Amino acid sequence: MGTLSNTYFEKAKTLIPGGVNSPVRAFKSVGGNPVFIQSAKGAYLKDVDGNEYIDLIGSWGPMLFGQAHPVIENAVREALSDGFSFGAPSLKEVLIAEKIVSMIPSFEKVRLVNSGTEATMAAIRLARAYTKRDKIIKFEGCYHGHGDSFLIAAGSGVATLGTPDSPGVTESTARDTLTAVFNDLNSLSNLFDANPGAVAAVIVEPVVGNMGLVIPADGYLAGLRSLCDQHGALLIFDEVMTGFRQSASGYQGVCGVQPDLTTLGKIIGGGLPVGAYGGKGKIMDMIAPAGPVYQAGTLSGNPLATTAGLAMLNLITNDLAVYERLASKGESIKNGIRQQLNSLGKKYTINQLGSMFTLFFTDVAVNNFNDAKTADLNLFGQYFQGMLRRGVYLPPSQFESWFISDAIGDDEIAKILAASEATLTEMFS
Repeated sequence: MGTLSNTYFEKAKTLIPGGVNSPVRAFKSVGGNPVFIQSAKGAYLKDVDGNEYIDLIGSWGPMLFGQAHPVIENAVREALSDGFSFGAPSLKEVLIAEKIVSMIPSFEKVRLVNSGTEATMAAIRLARAYTKRDKIIKFEGCYHGHGDSFLIAAGSGVATLGTPDSPGVTESTARDTLTAVFNDLNSLSNLFDANPGAVAAVIVEPVVGNMGLVIPADGYLAGLRSLCDQHGALLIFDEVMTGFRQSASGYQGVCGVQPDLTTLGKIIGGGLPVGAYGGKGKIMDMIAPAGPVYQAGTLSGNPLATTAGLAMLNLITNDLAVYERLASKGESIKNGIRQQLNSLGKKYTINQLGSMFTLFFTDVAVNNFNDAKTADLNLFGQYFQGMLRRGVYLPPSQFESWFISDAIGDDEIAKILAASEATLTEMFS
């Protein structure tokens, strides 16, 4: 995009695989080179070349109230004077654990870790130990971090064992991961029937953000709960994205379905690296040192991360109306873009739920990963680049949710819609 960003990217490619530390940042699916961000505040990102962008990534979800919120910033500044990492217990760990347990309805106990990936890996290990079973079921298109067990593609039939979706994932690991179709209860039921007494857990994003935003059908999550109960498997909600973004009690507080285990991340660190998993006490007490299931981390419960996370969660509980504001902002953006596409007579699907949003360039209703894959990726790449040139930073992939923050106000919404109108007119004129 700019001279310095291009220079830095060329240097980065000589030092870092692909020039980035997480693949989607490389802009491979949208074309061009990534911009390098210098700073972020409120609703805006600023790159190293001085360009400013309205932020619709929000660091992939954590920035519910916008970038560098002063309450969180001040809390971290104050905590810095007490040290950066202890490798020993601290009160902040207890306080944030107490806060999380008080907010998430299915939590009796929680363990802090350093990332969403750590949380999901630990949760399935715990589920396997608790049930004394080996297999897990995930859903095609759901992303649960880069643990080996999650990087599995669907087989040729509902009872077919998975195959590795990434080099380095062994066939033996793949054999213990089964893949179902999201929003299709028959797909899951058939897998249970084909593997009687073998499934330890079903892990699911209750609202999917990693095939673009995909919303569960009415009754679907309750159906998952019923099937897991019927077959003696644990139900794991991966709420790394949705935890405290869809409501102050996670999406489980919205849908009324309680999982056995839940994984969290992103928002509970206020922007600093953190993760957690929790659930029923009788299950969580199997974790060492209370029980035999080993999981540890040098930086788990880091005092800076727990300080930022506690400040974030206190912001939420002191301002529960934030979710109504975010939903209204999401509706405004959706309705504006919908009107623009309708006036151009173009095919599209928009999925929006609260502050999560995705525009798909397809006329197919997007209810699962196969639906999402009908989207025109070339058109999305054009749209992304046009929006970027006009000062709006979208996720650089069709298969990622947009995230709206409370720092985005009427002025920013007007700018987003003006950029969208100009971009769509340019694309289709």
